[in-house]
Amino acid sequence: MNGSLKSIVQLGIALLLALSAGILVFQWMQAKGTAGRGQAAKTAPLVVATRELPAGTKLAPDMLRIQSYPETMMPAQRYATVKEVEGRILASSMSANEPLTPSRLAGEAAAGGISAVITHGKRAMAVKGNKVMGLAGLVRPGNMVDVLVTLPVGKDDSKTMTKVVLENVPVLAAGSQMANEKDEGGQHADIYTLELTPQESEKVALASTQGTLHFALRNASDTETVLTEGADARTALASYRTARVARGGHGSGNTVEIITGSKRSQVTF
Repeated sequence: MNGSLKSIVQLGIALLLALSAGILVFQWMQAKGTAGRGQAAKTAPLVVATRELPAGTKLAPDMLRIQSYPETMMPAQRYATVKEVEGRILASSMSANEPLTPSRLAGEAAAGGISAVITHGKRAMAVKGNKVMGLAGLVRPGNMVDVLVTLPVGKDDSKTMTKVVLENVPVLAAGSQMANEKDEGGQHADIYTLELTPQESEKVALASTQGTLHFALRNASDTETVLTEGADARTALASYRTARVARGGHGSGNTVEIITGSKRSQVTF
């Protein structure tokens, strides 16, 4: 009897020890899980945009807000307060709720507007246009265009030629509208701002003063350069006509008279 009682007591003690150990392990695992969840949910403040902001925008407090972000998702470089960036200029556009990082901002000395979005080493040049030149409003900021010029050539300026002088030129602004800004007026611009190298600026300045400029709108994915010889009245009129056998080694004898102001000239083909 004493032996049986002793065995029961030992078994009870073993069960109590096992139960205590189980409780301790459970409490330890629960505490570890809670600590892990608390660490994963740890957040920090981050400045984000309240709405879409176009490049060249001068940042104001109502354009930005503070949002809590998990520390594991934080950008390497960031801003934690709106005051840090108030008055700075955006170098590129931002979407709503997008975090603001230093790479989005122009230099601290940058002024607002179009100067903040000009690519380093290039220039913004305004060109006087019209509805036809702007393809009746189809040329918009962010588009790529070819620039053509029509101007008199020859010793006495008796001939006129049209030639592509620049290809794949970015349009920075149409009128006062810049890229990523909504066209609220619905009117066609008559001033277009192009992004050019200094050498290209010289060509456009000369072409605009000596002749008439035209734009040819490009597909954004078409970056191929096409070399042309230009077109004059003779080559234009010779297009899409049937081949004829020359008489005596000369042309067919057809003559077209071209009148430019008080000047007259003839082209035989």
